[in-house]
Amino acid sequence: MGTTIENYILAIVTKNKEQIIGGGAPIFIAENDEELQRTAFLLEKILDGIAHDLENGAIIIVKH
Repeated sequence: MGTTIENYILAIVTKNKEQIIGGGAPIFIAENDEELQRTAFLLEKILDGIAHDLENGAIIIVKH
């Protein structure tokens, strides 16, 4: 039987370095909108999660 991670933020992708405080999820910094979207897309696939755009320059990858 395997262990699964559910109902957690797996990663954060942001363009706003000033808003970073820290926490339990890895944070990826993007320089522009294209890099933000591309990084979130790749992490979504790699982590088998779902990306949610917070519409403030940040996207979180979660597992439901």
